[in-house]
Amino acid sequence: MASVRSPSRGYDIIGDIHGCARTLEHLLDQMGYRKLNGIYQHPKRQAIFIGDIIDRGPRIREALHLVRDMVEHGSARIVMGNHEYNALGYCTRARPGSGKTFLREHNARHDRLIRETLEQFDHYPHEWNEFLEWFYDIPLFIEEDEFRAVHACWDERLIRQFLETQGSPCIDEDFLHASAAIESFAGQVMDTLLRGTDLPLPDGMSITGRDGYTRKFFRTKFWADDPRTYGDVVFQPDPLPEEVARRKLSEKERREILRYPLGERPVFVGHYWMEGEPAPLKPNVACLDYSAVKYGKLVAYRMDGEQELLPEKFVYVNVERPELSGSFQTEDSVAR
Repeated sequence: MASVRSPSRGYDIIGDIHGCARTLEHLLDQMGYRKLNGIYQHPKRQAIFIGDIIDRGPRIREALHLVRDMVEHGSARIVMGNHEYNALGYCTRARPGSGKTFLREHNARHDRLIRETLEQFDHYPHEWNEFLEWFYDIPLFIEEDEFRAVHACWDERLIRQFLETQGSPCIDEDFLHASAAIESFAGQVMDTLLRGTDLPLPDGMSITGRDGYTRKFFRTKFWADDPRTYGDVVFQPDPLPEEVARRKLSEKERREILRYPLGERPVFVGHYWMEGEPAPLKPNVACLDYSAVKYGKLVAYRMDGEQELLPEKFVYVNVERPELSGSFQTEDSVAR
């Protein structure tokens, strides 16, 4: 039986929204949140957003307003996603002598990822600048007695070093500039916590994913207990070629793979574009990103202090594809 502590309040940890504001409203309604003075609130619970509020979806501006209002009034908290971090880099000019114009290069791929966000704020530039400033107030992680939350990966060593360096779980402008160098400490913090861990593909191999992007690395689990092959640690929507998945991990690779032991408090992540019926990845690890913006599910976990996560505590809204004929609708959703 799962052990249960008695938290002072319940928490509803919510996966990647990506501009699906209407779907988010359906999910909040389903969980008993109600608007009071225009802000979603719950008498006994607090929402925790796992990051990636922006990009891709049809109602990015509305989603940001809804989430920030909840956070500023105490009915929610949030951790930073890689898309909020990317937006800061994309919109921040590099310092003189860096050889760059912006911290995040304005190339075709990066332009495409942020296009919907910038287009939806085209007539609200002051609002967008205010949201960029707000992103600095978003912590990289949340740690409670009962659970942890981070966008992609809980790396205990990096997190403790970051807290010693920064004195808080938030970044500042200097840390943002430092993180543009991926090999730096700041770069490693942002890449690991917000994008996850990875391994290089063997023998210089590369694979092209469903998003059309060609990679020489693959994303890995940070909680695998006793991995032996590449297939034991891969964690991404695109599968590895079978011959790569069967390949044995070297002892060096096994030593370097991050571990999240069963004895640690539950940790919640997003980021990974899961499919199927929501369920724990491990008794103390859950991913809440089920591809809402790609007509999957917007998922939450209703946390009440249990130290073994329960499948029945996942709740979600299915996002149905718009009809191809007749009046065009977007983000039309049906609750579970």
